[in-house]
Amino acid sequence: MTALVWDDAGNRFYETGIDHGVLYPIDTNGAYPLGVAWNGLVSVTESPSGAEPTALYADNIKYLTLLSAEELGLTIEAYTYPPEFEECDGSEAAVLGTYLSQQSRKQFGLCFRTKVGNDVDGEDHGYKLHLVYGCLASPSEKAYQSINESPEAITFSWEVSTTPPSITGGYKPTSLIIIDSRTADAAKLTALEVILYGATAVDPELPLPNEVITLMTPA
Repeated sequence: MTALVWDDAGNRFYETGIDHGVLYPIDTNGAYPLGVAWNGLVSVTESPSGAEPTALYADNIKYLTLLSAEELGLTIEAYTYPPEFEECDGSEAAVLGTYLSQQSRKQFGLCFRTKVGNDVDGEDHGYKLHLVYGCLASPSEKAYQSINESPEAITFSWEVSTTPPSITGGYKPTSLIIIDSRTADAAKLTALEVILYGATAVDPELPLPNEVITLMTPA
């Protein structure tokens, strides 16, 4: 037996930051074949909901507890967004440079990275990749203000719902996959990042969950 130790060196972990945002508009086949960099990404808030208990009673006792389906919502905040997001936000170009609002909204996928730090390495200890599927942005307000003595850049914000794709292997459908660089196979993680971010003669794309699991499974 080994006694528990709290806050020993190298084990004071924390998460911070967000970078390497990528938008992947969905195609007619339900795939995410072409990613574009999302500059100016300020924050992504993951908001799970559901999984609420419902107690059932029988024989004068609490018989069992059922949980409702779990869903994932997001709040995305950014200073700007790529042109490819316009159709995801209900905008469509009638002619070059002229956009119609309140049009059909296109689903999309999203990838972003958060840093994992500790008391020894700081923010560079590791990172987590967040892969999000089946996203649909809701209409959002945009507040425009006069420039004054304390100017601020406008931030855009979207509430996003998700529809999870199915996964084989006995897993429930999910809209979110998280990959931890501290424990994932380094070579396989590098190969995945080439797919996500692209390379010379390789277009960036978001692989579906089954493909991610296959790619990251040790040989």
